[in-house]
Amino acid sequence: MRTTKTLVIVASFLIFSCSSLAVAPSPETAAAQWQPFAEEADADSGLAYYAGRVSRPRLEFNALRVDLSHPGLRIFAAGGGGNPVSRTDDGRFLSVKVSSFVRDNNLTAGINALPFDPVSGKEGEPRTNIGIVITDGVMVSPPHAPFDALVFYADGSAAIMSQSAIESAALIDSAVGGFHRILEGGELVPRVLDSQPRHPRSAAGISPDGKYLYLLVIDGRRLGSVGSTEAETALLLRALGATEGINFDGGGSTALALRYPGGKIRVVNTPIHGHIPGRERAVAGCLGIAALNSLPGQ
Repeated sequence: MRTTKTLVIVASFLIFSCSSLAVAPSPETAAAQWQPFAEEADADSGLAYYAGRVSRPRLEFNALRVDLSHPGLRIFAAGGGGNPVSRTDDGRFLSVKVSSFVRDNNLTAGINALPFDPVSGKEGEPRTNIGIVITDGVMVSPPHAPFDALVFYADGSAAIMSQSAIESAALIDSAVGGFHRILEGGELVPRVLDSQPRHPRSAAGISPDGKYLYLLVIDGRRLGSVGSTEAETALLLRALGATEGINFDGGGSTALALRYPGGKIRVVNTPIHGHIPGRERAVAGCLGIAALNSLPGQ
């Protein structure tokens, strides 16, 4: 009887949560209904949050809009956990869950970024980043030429570019690699038009004026959200307001974690590692958003 009651409560919570999401018929028609997001009530955090749903195909997604011009925000990229002991003697990084990355570095938000090897759900294991990471102007993981990267320059601007074009960290404050660009100049890049596999997705986009960064996670591998193609991911980024977009590592790595009032950290999507809904994968390179005075070492 107790088990039955528990299942009913959980099911009711899930139904209520899903029914509260804004619904769009298709990815390109999603009209972002941004709500201010702040750890403290009435604070001007420069962050806005949106949870939505698409009916064709069945997709649930979560997005964070970051005002890159906000004086109180800072981008924080890391190859592993973000602290000195998270790097091994041979240059690899120790695995970390995105929620732990946010908690341990006193961040407001965090998302998984570049691919890595090997894959497991255990934290604290050595990982090799497959791609570039620049932290506070220092290249801690080298470029992987076939892939692209999200780059934040010291002058406050941001861009998506080929990792093969990044020869040094000069003029760059932070950067994280991903897989490939999926949106350029407001148009889907030709490569994604024939890309059909559906997976959970993590992605990032930049607004046409360069003011806003969009962080997007799309759930997959479950009945309520079947996962998106690269083209659908690009369409969602464009619907949110982006004209440039990059596809990050996805699948079981997909996770967006936010810090709520009182310090509670929650992964807002439903990660699925090892076919277990709600189980986070321990990843390598992550991208975080922090209040300027709360970064490590500040």
